Amino acid sequence: MINRTLDKRYTILEHIGGGGMADVYRAHDKLLDRFVAVKVLRAQFANDEQFVTRFRREAQAAARLSHHNIVNMYDVGKDEDIHYIVMEYISGETLKEYIVREPIPIEVAVRIATDIAEALEHAHQNDLVHCDIKPHNILMTPAGRIKVTDFGIARAVSSATMQHTGTIIGSVHYFSPEQAKGNAIGAKSDIYSLGVVLYEMLTGTLPFDGETPISIALQHLQDEPRPIREIKPEVPPLLEAIVMKAMSKDLDHRFDTISEMIVDLKSVKNYLRDDNTRQLARGDFPTQILPRIDETIVKNSAKANAVEVGDPQVLQKKKKKAWVWGLLALLVVSFMVSAFFSFGKFWSNSEVTVLNVVGKQADIARSMLEHQNLRVSVSEAFNDKVPAGFIVSQYPEAGSVVKEQRMIVLVISKGGEVTTVPDLRGLSRREAELQIKNAGLVVGKVDEQFNADVPADTIITQQPRSPAQVNKNTPIDLVISKGASPRKLTVPDFRGTPLATIGTQLESLKLKQGKVTEEASEKYPAGTILSQSPAPGAEVSDGSAVDFTVAKAAAATNTAKKLSVQISVPEGAARQTVQIVVTDTNGRRVIYEHAHKPGDRIDKTVEGIGQLRVQVYSNGVLLQEQTI
Repeated sequence: MINRTLDKRYTILEHIGGGGMADVYRAHDKLLDRFVAVKVLRAQFANDEQFVTRFRREAQAAARLSHHNIVNMYDVGKDEDIHYIVMEYISGETLKEYIVREPIPIEVAVRIATDIAEALEHAHQNDLVHCDIKPHNILMTPAGRIKVTDFGIARAVSSATMQHTGTIIGSVHYFSPEQAKGNAIGAKSDIYSLGVVLYEMLTGTLPFDGETPISIALQHLQDEPRPIREIKPEVPPLLEAIVMKAMSKDLDHRFDTISEMIVDLKSVKNYLRDDNTRQLARGDFPTQILPRIDETIVKNSAKANAVEVGDPQVLQKKKKKAWVWGLLALLVVSFMVSAFFSFGKFWSNSEVTVLNVVGKQADIARSMLEHQNLRVSVSEAFNDKVPAGFIVSQYPEAGSVVKEQRMIVLVISKGGEVTTVPDLRGLSRREAELQIKNAGLVVGKVDEQFNADVPADTIITQQPRSPAQVNKNTPIDLVISKGASPRKLTVPDFRGTPLATIGTQLESLKLKQGKVTEEASEKYPAGTILSQSPAPGAEVSDGSAVDFTVAKAAAATNTAKKLSVQISVPEGAARQTVQIVVTDTNGRRVIYEHAHKPGDRIDKTVEGIGQLRVQVYSNGVLLQEQTI
């Protein structure tokens, strides 16, 4: 596929990924001069006509989506037996690569989940279900923007395979119980998969895992995942509840719509971000569906209570529950006391307007705030735009009116995060770009040069050079080899030569015939080369085109011409009709028509203007033809 051009427009440059149903390539769109991602359908799907029809319909529906968190789909096409989709090319990493690379902060995980949910919301509003939400289908741009890919494609695959083979295509770690059972798939299936993705972002592990896909699918149907807070206690209970609700095995117990999940995720974002979050009251828990309390349930409950009275194990459980409730109460009180002091003197009527200390040196900023009878808490962060030791941000913001002794949180710059420039010389362009990204740097200016000693598409030099220490996000300029310079040759003199005879000579010189222009000439026969460009003796590279001007046939004159026609009527029918037909500038006409017997001789002089053609027929059969 490499270097192949699909539909004379998309030139395949390199293979960048693939999955169970398609391979993905980076390509160049020749029409719009931009890089795109081309997803090429695998052969086992491309040969199924009914699937291809569904695939195109679903892909075209996905192409109508327009959202900043969805990878744009530009085109759907077919070139010979290749079915392909053209999408926006994202230079970055997948969410799965991010999860594997490092633990994701809770705030970042919530933001990513919210972005994915908003993409799903837009798709669901357009009656399109993704069906294969997983970290591998979530792309992250270098700027941190989330892009969901493969909308509509997975649904086409799932529908076709369930219909024709009774099997399911999907990522078993992430698909919903209804997908595992092969039941109808809807928007709530996407909600379940998003719950699994959020679980993995928060804990760094999958909720269900096993040795075989079947064992994992059965866990989706039968088992409950390990509680998130057992793995990561710092996760807020509200966030854990959102994940567990999204991953409910019962469709009725999940969020009714993705929009409801977005509202709850934003509540968690506010909770994590500032102190203005509304605290959940007892009545804020989501509505639950309970069974009808009938007499059987009442009797069973009474029996259970009777057993508890004398059962030491039950009494022990009650003591344990009481201990747990006591611990929870203590945590709540501690939280309230902490919040009380964090927000300042609630009993005081003294309020102050917070000064703006952003951009000031840390000690000066602290002194200014303490002078206002405010307390200061600091943290540090890398920032390449603010010098080290100066304030990047503050909360509450400048101008906020707060009570005395309120805690003001300041973020102090540690300067730009420093990294070592890798040595890129000798690497391919793709390898160099990956090294630059992994080092936290960005690709800068890219130049190309001919170099006989360095293979094409290989890095010749870079700036800054390795092992320089630079701030992260510093651009690295590259010079890439175009391979050996094309051979130079001298253009021969083709003038005076018939154009039809120079093809072999051009081919041997590795030149091409360019534009051919005709020009009237009385001196040279038609087709003779009159001039050329480049001129004889000029130096050109291999593969260059040579344009030619050639002589064309002189226009016919309008002078009168005469022609003597002599005919002997051939043997045959006893009576033959002889016709003499003249064609000239004035058109075609019959100038003689008489009946004759075999052996008769006819002498006739004919006249015409311009090019003159004379045809003789006997009973409609051409006997003679002359042109002057």
